[in-house]
Amino acid sequence: MAQQRKARQPETRDSESPRGAAEVTATAIARLAGVGPAAVSNWRRRHPDFPKPVGGSVSSPTFDLAQVEAWLRAQGKLTQVPLRERAWQQVEQYPLGPSAALIRLGAAFTLGPDPNATDTPLLTTGLQLAEELGPAGAFGFLLGRHLGSVSRQYALTPAEPATLMAELGGPAAEVLDPACGFGGLLDAARRLNPDARLCGQDADPELAALADLRLTLALTGEGDDTSADNGPGPRRGWVDVRTGDALRADPFDRPPHAPGADVVLCHPPFNERNWGHDELAYDSRWEYGLPPRTESELAWVQHALAHSREDGTVVVLMPPAAASRRSGRRIRAELLRRGALRAVIALPVGAAPPYGIPLHLWVLRRPPVAGASAAPGVLLVETGSMAWPEARAAALDAWRAMVAGTGRADATAKTRTGADRPGVSHVVPVVDLLDEEVDLTPARHLPPTAVSGGALGLDELREQLATALRHASQLPATGAAVEAATGGGRASGWPSTTV
Repeated sequence: MAQQRKARQPETRDSESPRGAAEVTATAIARLAGVGPAAVSNWRRRHPDFPKPVGGSVSSPTFDLAQVEAWLRAQGKLTQVPLRERAWQQVEQYPLGPSAALIRLGAAFTLGPDPNATDTPLLTTGLQLAEELGPAGAFGFLLGRHLGSVSRQYALTPAEPATLMAELGGPAAEVLDPACGFGGLLDAARRLNPDARLCGQDADPELAALADLRLTLALTGEGDDTSADNGPGPRRGWVDVRTGDALRADPFDRPPHAPGADVVLCHPPFNERNWGHDELAYDSRWEYGLPPRTESELAWVQHALAHSREDGTVVVLMPPAAASRRSGRRIRAELLRRGALRAVIALPVGAAPPYGIPLHLWVLRRPPVAGASAAPGVLLVETGSMAWPEARAAALDAWRAMVAGTGRADATAKTRTGADRPGVSHVVPVVDLLDEEVDLTPARHLPPTAVSGGALGLDELREQLATALRHASQLPATGAAVEAATGGGRASGWPSTTV
């Protein structure tokens, strides 16, 4: 999932810098020289001959790369620019932008270089990097550097929650992400299901193209330095990434009884108002109710369910307000009654953007054919106070314990024991959630943590209470003594006020 890009700041260009010359920021200079950004600031202040800015802005100036390299060599601070840095500089300074440069390189890595290409420096350094790291490794490195530079412009799904979502989804022959962005969730699913068909969609053509190239190159298994698939090998799985708004223009629309994906993973846009409420009012995907205009996330939940096979798993990253907003309570209630919603997991603050709130994971199963009994309980997990490794383990252990009960995550009184952990996880009967609010916030329904120490702890607590009661029994006598000492009136010299 990707948010709209921020407007680019206007640039100022020095007349000495020829248009099209590669430029670098102070941070890039620090990487070139192997120092921290503070060292570059010191050089600018202490050395009058340090290259002058040729572009960028006052707060983030850019410098001519050739001038910077010459100055660093003259000062003995640079012997040779690393190949990775030279390749990234070509990507960063590509006239059409870094995304276009990555698409250009990805196509060259996949199909071979175009003999008529005019962007020779980009292709030359890119292909040299591919020889060093492998095509998948080179593309993964450059894409990772690009993601780091645009992390504030897009709502990216970090690797840890993406992996957890794929693990909750489980084994799959086909995985779909209807708002795939750069393909992070599908890449996590690929690592667990290397032979799966990976289907994705995004409204931004550049993001869809980058996701397609990322997954296609990774499936070749050639030197992806972020995976265990090192070394050349035959391509596995299949990639099908398309461009378009999934809610308004669904390219993966299937006939009513056609099987869907085994697993659907989604990190949808949050708090959208213009998601198509009016034109989609009679859409067949709204089996659980028409999503209110202010509940775009519930539209994505139902879209994901509609594209899942019967009994397939859906995992959606949700804002915490979606679990309790009154405007969505009817759809939440229907998801519970039909047995579609199977778990709500509250993640630690900072797990994924927006980083200031504890996001939730909704785990759903598309109900089987009519007549099948709905699951009587929903797993609620609260990991907000945990570090990430502990939170991941708690969520997976609780989910797997519930699923192991019957093989279909149908929680019953016999299967709750393994999934229940006081203060962390609890299987709540559906009937207990179907009140006026239908609030699915895990913390509201978890039993308190058990008293440490067992029976011995209770004995100590009883003794402390008895001591407190003995002390309290002496209070009336003390009050009488004070009254007698003061003659039944206000003590002489004591300050007083009227209230």
